[in-house]
Amino acid sequence: MAPTTATEARPARKARPARAKKPEGQWKIDGTTPLNRDEEVKQEDPAMDVRRRVIDVYSKQGFAAIPEDDVLKRFKWLGIYTQRRQDLGGELTGQLENYELSDHYFMMRVRFDGGLASPARLRAVGEISRDYARSTADFTDRQNIQLHWIRIEDVPTIWEKLESVGLTTLMGCGDVPRVILGSPVAGVAVDEVIDATPAIEEIQRDYLPREDIKNLPRKFKTAISGNSRQDVTHEVQDVAFIGSEHPEHGPGFEVLVGGGLSTNPMLAQSLGAWVPLEKVPEVWYGVVSIFRDYGYRRLRNRARLKFLVAEWGVEKFRQVLEGEYLGYQLEDGPRQPINPGNRDHIGIHPQRDGRFYLGVKPTVGHTTGEQLIAIADVAERFGIERIRTTADKELIFLDVEREQLGPLAAALDEVGLYSNPSEFRRGIISCTGLEFCKLAHVTTKARAIELVDDLEDRLGDLDVPLKIALNGCPNACARTQVSDIGLKGQTVTDADGNRVEGFQVHLGGSMSLDPNFGRKLKGHKVIADELGDYVVRVVNNYKRERNDGEQFREWVQRADEEALK
Repeated sequence: MAPTTATEARPARKARPARAKKPEGQWKIDGTTPLNRDEEVKQEDPAMDVRRRVIDVYSKQGFAAIPEDDVLKRFKWLGIYTQRRQDLGGELTGQLENYELSDHYFMMRVRFDGGLASPARLRAVGEISRDYARSTADFTDRQNIQLHWIRIEDVPTIWEKLESVGLTTLMGCGDVPRVILGSPVAGVAVDEVIDATPAIEEIQRDYLPREDIKNLPRKFKTAISGNSRQDVTHEVQDVAFIGSEHPEHGPGFEVLVGGGLSTNPMLAQSLGAWVPLEKVPEVWYGVVSIFRDYGYRRLRNRARLKFLVAEWGVEKFRQVLEGEYLGYQLEDGPRQPINPGNRDHIGIHPQRDGRFYLGVKPTVGHTTGEQLIAIADVAERFGIERIRTTADKELIFLDVEREQLGPLAAALDEVGLYSNPSEFRRGIISCTGLEFCKLAHVTTKARAIELVDDLEDRLGDLDVPLKIALNGCPNACARTQVSDIGLKGQTVTDADGNRVEGFQVHLGGSMSLDPNFGRKLKGHKVIADELGDYVVRVVNNYKRERNDGEQFREWVQRADEEALK
């Protein structure tokens, strides 16, 4: 008999049972039992019900009467957040709890779906800003206007004034479909593929009021534009519809899903489908419903549609959309080529009707209440009724007669807008930053304004577009990863060992040329006080080394690392 080997003598190991996968909180798979406190709060009391408590109780009894779950969680559905206490520096971000960082004042976000503004609307927001918000007013890269220093006692009065001009703050924040981005020149632009306005209006009228989309896993961002400039940052939205000419069916829309930035940036992916204008609202509702039913709710940092799209893939996503939510198959459609040029609308442009529109820039979108009122005065003086906000924080004045263009531009320049900005002023963007945001580590808005002035003094102008983004934290509200020069705020150590404000540098990101997230310089950080010197140095290196016709982001991809520091 052959001897028994050591291997044969060893008893067989029992296979370990596979570790059960934790439920992700997907309602259609795991059920609707809440898996965290945020989900519990939403199920305990519908968030929109808090509006009545604001009117009847909190505005009369003051801030101290507001329970924590309402002020820190449900108030977001009303478009208001507590703002940061003014005496707490950036080094305390992440060290203190949300309630410890919160002041007794609020940021208020006014929705401008599709960017639809008017002199009456700007005047109303300007008067609210002047009377109740210490004259703060900031245009955002989601076509909204944000106010600060709002007291709970004044909120009902503010709501009444906004409603009188067709505006609202409701669903400006929270786990809901946020404001719908739209082309600011929809219906008038010569370079338009199709006017998306009817689709945006139908979603606002027939879908946004529905209770079944008031509790999503997290925020849901939408963009719908039929303009060939692709002027709504569609690559970083949860769902986007962009103008597409079908070879058989004519103008309609290509659908993209799963975009988003923050700490896990992902570009939206095309479903390979073409949708006619009249089907856009129901396809939008189908995508929102997938997010509601299959989105991940257990962990807030994974509760965005982009993670579901990344796991499923667009093929499965389209199959589920068609099979479970639409009940029909979508038409296959062509992929739209990326528009490589400027996507903003600065300057003078022709309209289809022979008139013109004029795009101007408030520096980093910053204005005051008095300035908004002055802008409304100018528009009324020139007989302009239609004004638009944009995803690049511009203001667009529609329906301008040729002979009015020069005088209108001069009048707007006089109230602090820029009709012919330098590329530095045209391309800069910033988030709210440390001044008001509880997530921020550094000051951004004031520093961005200073940076533009410094660059114009030292460099004059640039002959190519240059997108500069200053963000106060990793959440990328200012789109740092898709900017030529992206600056992510953090606390850094200076040469003397002091902890000071600074930025991590991210270069060469893009949405309009070979969309990508650019090049992060490992270990390279810039002290905030030296930011102007750094940008001047890099821009001068680019000007010295570039090839004919080479854009900044193209040079970054091939440049030696020393030239980028």
